[in-house]
Amino acid sequence: MQRVALFALVCALAACGGGDDEPAGPTTTVSGTGTTTAEEAPATTDETTTEEDDDEEEDGESGPAVVIETADGEVEVPVEVADSPEEREVGLMNRESLPADAGMIFLFDEDAASAFWMKNTLIPLSIAFADAEGTIVSILDMEPCEADPCELYDPGATYRSALEVNQGAFDDWGVQVGDRLTLTQ
Repeated sequence: MQRVALFALVCALAACGGGDDEPAGPTTTVSGTGTTTAEEAPATTDETTTEEDDDEEEDGESGPAVVIETADGEVEVPVEVADSPEEREVGLMNRESLPADAGMIFLFDEDAASAFWMKNTLIPLSIAFADAEGTIVSILDMEPCEADPCELYDPGATYRSALEVNQGAFDDWGVQVGDRLTLTQ
C-alpha cells in the first residue's frame, strides 16, 4: 500500500511540475526510449504489499535480484525494477546514495539502442547493457551531471536490459562483457 501511495505522490508531483519539463522523481534517465504499453510490459513488480509478502520477506525471501554469471561464479544483486517508460525516465535521479551491493535494472520489451544520461543523478554509476538472451554487450562508467549539457552514454549495441550499480562494482565483482545476467523474482 505504501508503494501505491508513493507512486501516486510521485505522479502528482510530476503533474504539478515546475514548468521546466524536468521529471519530479529520483534517478538516471534513458534518452529517446520507445514506448511500452501495459499489455506488453512484463509483470515484474506488484504495486501492492500484502501480509503474505511481508511474511515471505521475513522468511528470507527478498525482492527481485539480478544474478550475473561470471568466470569466477555467480554474483547476486538486489535490484529495483524500472519497466515502464515513467520508471525508466526517473531511474536513480536525485538519490544521494545506492547500497553497495544493489542496483536498478531497466527492462525493455523490444531491442533498444538509446543512450543513457545522468541528468540530475548524484551518484557515479556503472551500467551493463544486456541483449535479449541476457548476455552483457557493453559496460560503461557514468559520471553525475546536475546541469545541461550532460554527456550521453551510448553502449554502441542494441540491448533489452540495462543494469546500473555503483561505479566500480562490476570491476570489483569481476563482471565483464560476455557474462550473462538473469532477473529473478
